[in-house]
Amino acid sequence: MIKDQRDFWAGLMFMAFGGFFCLYSVYNYNIGTASRMGPGYFPMLLGGFLFFLGFFITAKSVLFKSTEEDGGGKFGKFDWYNFFVILGSVTIFAVLLRPAGLIPATAVMVFLSSFGNRPFRWIRTLLLCAFLCVAVWLIFVLGLDLTVPIWPAFLTN
Repeated sequence: MIKDQRDFWAGLMFMAFGGFFCLYSVYNYNIGTASRMGPGYFPMLLGGFLFFLGFFITAKSVLFKSTEEDGGGKFGKFDWYNFFVILGSVTIFAVLLRPAGLIPATAVMVFLSSFGNRPFRWIRTLLLCAFLCVAVWLIFVLGLDLTVPIWPAFLTN
């Protein structure tokens, strides 16, 4: 008997994704050993951790009832507006990344996705845009040294 629907389905989803990535890395990449890790070692570990996390969440949903503060563990109405706002903003980021660069594409994505948060707040959105643009630049350009355009080509030439 399922006592918490949200945790049950979330746990199954985690198990499915974790199992897929764990098995995909085992069958398609060299795993190596702990001292000489191959390209499939880390994805296999993450997939395994995600699978076991899903297992524990699913077991919890069957063994323990959720509290009334959590809504009793039942699904609410699906918010299609936010779904399409987030999906659209990520799609626009992917389309803008090469021609516009990392910083403008990130700013546009954050700005558009913030329309899912009603009511829209300008100052909070602009602060979040600035913070995430700096964080993305620090992590991906300085930290990981990715060769992704930062600004549009006409600004860098």
